[in-house]
Amino acid sequence: MATFCLGRRSATLTSSICRSLNLLRPRDLKQHPRCLQTSVTNDQPKAPSFAFAFDIDGVLIRSSEALPRAHRTLSYLQTHRIPFILLTNGGGKSEQERVQQLSRLLDVPLDTSMFVQSHTPFAELANDHGKENLKDKCILVVGGDGDKCRRVAEGYGFNNVVTPSDIITAYPDLWPFVLLEYHRPFARPLAQKGHSNQESSGHPTLKVDAIMVFNDPRDWALDTQLVLDLLLSIGGHLGTLSTKNGDPNLPNRGYQQDGQPELYFSNPDLFWAASYHLPRLGQGGFQAALEGVFNAVTGGPKNGVQLHKKLFGKPTQGTFQFAENRLRQHRTVPQEGEAGELRSVYMVGDNPESDIRGANDYRSPTGSKWHSILVRSGVYRGGKPAYEPKVIVQDVWDAVRYGLRKEGVDTDETS
Repeated sequence: MATFCLGRRSATLTSSICRSLNLLRPRDLKQHPRCLQTSVTNDQPKAPSFAFAFDIDGVLIRSSEALPRAHRTLSYLQTHRIPFILLTNGGGKSEQERVQQLSRLLDVPLDTSMFVQSHTPFAELANDHGKENLKDKCILVVGGDGDKCRRVAEGYGFNNVVTPSDIITAYPDLWPFVLLEYHRPFARPLAQKGHSNQESSGHPTLKVDAIMVFNDPRDWALDTQLVLDLLLSIGGHLGTLSTKNGDPNLPNRGYQQDGQPELYFSNPDLFWAASYHLPRLGQGGFQAALEGVFNAVTGGPKNGVQLHKKLFGKPTQGTFQFAENRLRQHRTVPQEGEAGELRSVYMVGDNPESDIRGANDYRSPTGSKWHSILVRSGVYRGGKPAYEPKVIVQDVWDAVRYGLRKEGVDTDETS
């Protein structure tokens, strides 16, 4: 397994994403000064040396409803000008759309500069000046509702985006059990430049340069077949089959050794907290299913074969470093002086596998210490968690009170 670490290029990553998403604009600071001005008291120019990071689903909201005391928590932090960031493995919408929705649900003013979702770092791949620049390459975007993720990808700067709906509408025989009625409204004609002169044969010849799973796929069967075809293809040409597959004289027995597209996942969450009383499978479930099919076809680890993929989202080191960089950026407001060192960050989450593991494992290049706090309002419901937090509390309000007490802040008014 290849894990994509963003930490080696944190400065480039942060600046390029902020440019592509128009984050931290001066007008944003004027519109939401209380969100970004972070000194504890009005006569103290420096921000506190601590901050909070919150998961969203299962911590602040559940399905489309705000959880009890979520509004109170964020309002308290904004009133006392304590910095925080929303760090979620969710996605499927633009940052602006999601922030507007959260602002309404939680009844607090929020801004994109304090919000990172799982696929936010994908924007860097459309602005990278190195070998991974995919701006004008053909990108297959998988997952999400309708064509929303396509539009997000285009907003990030990708100029040649296709979806499974485009492909299956053009080539219905690719998957015989598809419901074309669902896909047709979101399909676009495939660009002619993506095809060869052999298109008259009736076989798809689209060349895909990268596969990006933006959000939970809605049609696992179609998406699994399509991604598998590309991973076994010649150079990402759909409808082809590489002769290198299974060659014992090649690395990975020849699999993914013939110019096939890179495979990116925006997060590895196996479960997430929805409106149902038990956790539901997330993008990590699709990843496991796809890997299981790939292993069944190739022989998998017992045959010396691994599925090469690049992972984003919690608990990866790169995602936590990106979040920390974002926190450092908005702790200082122009003309208000330096913010000082960020010494502690309290990560509040409901998922031991992503939130708690990520905070526990993260090693800040600047020495900040991340403290993991597990709440009972989402995925975790009891028992010994797979990754142990510093503390387990009932909800997000209790989590903030714990952090404030650790920092020596008087919590009488927060009881």
